[in-house]
Amino acid sequence: NKDGTRTIHSRTPESAAMLANVKRAMAITARLNRLTFDDADEVRALFSELIGKKVDESFLLIPPFYTAGGDEIRVGRNVFVNQNCTFYDLGGLDIADDVLIGPNVSIITAGHPLEPSQRRSVTIGRPIVIERNVWIAAGATIIGGVTVGENSVVAAASVVTRDVPPNVLVGGNPARVIRSIGYG
Repeated sequence: NKDGTRTIHSRTPESAAMLANVKRAMAITARLNRLTFDDADEVRALFSELIGKKVDESFLLIPPFYTAGGDEIRVGRNVFVNQNCTFYDLGGLDIADDVLIGPNVSIITAGHPLEPSQRRSVTIGRPIVIERNVWIAAGATIIGGVTVGENSVVAAASVVTRDVPPNVLVGGNPARVIRSIGYG
């Protein structure tokens, strides 16, 4: 799809591959989640295995961490992910350099159709892009199909359902612009 949307129907080879990848991710995150803050190198090694590419030495994640795939996650340099985050990356998840992600943040690229008859049989993935130097504060949720613009801040417990411009503070449910952020 031109907007990056992925649609997966149940009982298809694509859905079987998705399920196999979920099982792979669960096995890796189970190992990852036995580690502590002191095991930063081992956390990086397991996270690299999860996403299928080596993360930078500056990457820091505090377990536990949850995902339903992992192979569609891309992270830049100097990214920090605090504990108890969930990334559902089916639609693709790009996290740029210098991003801070607080505890209990959910970044969810996957969803289902609203129509009750379709809900269980179709999974829809929409990409999420987190641009450079973004801070996503504790307990925020980012929904598929959005871009969070450079230098912006997502306030704690916010639900982001549409694009966030660069250099702003957004908050609430649904999140809206509260004010712009100056350069400092």
